[in-house]
Amino acid sequence: MEKYIFYILSFIIIAFAVASVSSRKMLRSVIYLLFVLCGIAGIYFLIDYNFLAAIQLTVYAGGIIVLIIFSVLLVHHIEMELEMAKVSRKILTALVCSLGLGVFLYTIYNNEFVVVENQITTSTADIGGKLLSYDAGGFILPFEVVSVLLLAAMIGAIIIAKGRKLNDKNEEAL
Repeated sequence: MEKYIFYILSFIIIAFAVASVSSRKMLRSVIYLLFVLCGIAGIYFLIDYNFLAAIQLTVYAGGIIVLIIFSVLLVHHIEMELEMAKVSRKILTALVCSLGLGVFLYTIYNNEFVVVENQITTSTADIGGKLLSYDAGGFILPFEVVSVLLLAAMIGAIIIAKGRKLNDKNEEAL
């Protein structure tokens, strides 16, 4: 049963990934990306990585997609149609993707992958304690640095998006 669920999730991920990169509407591409990220979370749930699946849903499917949608709406490109690539670029992309697929399949079929039994189990409380620890090996400082970096990126995006309108008003005042 798990094998069939994996194949269904894989098909959903591939179908929506292709739809995301081939759609000419910006908002539709973002929504298709949301479905890809939810499918990846489904695979994490399937292999019993519940914490990673929850992080995938909250951070990527929840936070990043909402941030992308807000940025699309903020710069008023919701109905923007993306330009089509030239035929030569499409052919080059197809060749590079085929080469990558060939390398991937060669690696998969020519190497033996051994299942390693994991004796150490990590609970969500252990992960949370390590993330918020001030001790050696704790991640509270990088966690705070990343939050400040994301705040600066959001402020910069707002300034860039609204910069033209602010300059137009300043030039009219002169």
